[in-house]
Amino acid sequence: MQWKIYIEQFKNYLKLERGFSENSIEAYLRDVSKFQEFALRNDWQNPEKVNTNQIQTFILHLNELGIAEASQARILSGIKAFYKFLFAEEVISTDPAYLIEAPKLKRKLPDTLEYHEIEALLEAIDHSTPEGTRNRAMLEVLYSCGLRVSELVELKISNLYFDIEFIKVVGKGNKERFVPIGTEAMKYTKIYLEHIRKHSNIAKGHENFVFLNRRGKKLTRVYVFMIIKELAQKIGLKKNISPHTFRHSCATHLLEGGADLRTIQEILGHESITTTEIYTHLDKDYLRQTILQYHPRS
Repeated sequence: MQWKIYIEQFKNYLKLERGFSENSIEAYLRDVSKFQEFALRNDWQNPEKVNTNQIQTFILHLNELGIAEASQARILSGIKAFYKFLFAEEVISTDPAYLIEAPKLKRKLPDTLEYHEIEALLEAIDHSTPEGTRNRAMLEVLYSCGLRVSELVELKISNLYFDIEFIKVVGKGNKERFVPIGTEAMKYTKIYLEHIRKHSNIAKGHENFVFLNRRGKKLTRVYVFMIIKELAQKIGLKKNISPHTFRHSCATHLLEGGADLRTIQEILGHESITTTEIYTHLDKDYLRQTILQYHPRS
């Protein structure tokens, strides 16, 4: 019973005090619940009495199960947040998770698409259907603005500022940012809004969402994923891509075009510049060309 009470309090803290999104809250609770299940199986009935060795035993258990290091690190992050909350609330006098280090991660470079592959995917869309017109606008915005898929499906008409060529995006933790939108993305979005969406039967409560399904409701993240998978299959693309691939590609192409990391950080809504630095994975040919073109001794 103690676990249930504290996890519910933790959930309220994440929602009300930290302002986390529903998706983030679910992820944290999922991670803590995994530890709760393990604790109860080992008869650790009270979360207040859990010690550092017990948490380390759980992480070792995850490792023995073959859980990836990145997943282990994420689960530990959730446990750390939970015990940090209990410590802040003075439920416990010492934080048992504080000194536990996450597994050392090998930085995995995100998959990206070449510009010609982006073009091929966009050109493969059937513009003769209402869904095709919507999909073209949607993917143009996804690539142009480097959005997360959750930011795309939550995009509001009231947050489109086409007169100044910007959109307002609500990102992680309900943080707002203004992002420039490209000419092509604006063009196709206007076509969709004026010729397709305007004539749709919109469901109550969904009037302000930009991208809608056939039932007049906002799209789901899974639906966007499926659209991209089908287009990749249609053009015979062998890469394993997702909506996030468009975001990675946007960042990479900006960097290759000369944008600095600070600018890319602002556009993507990264809290830390270290997150953005992953996009410095430019290929050797590009690096060589840059040296030859700009270095005074080349």
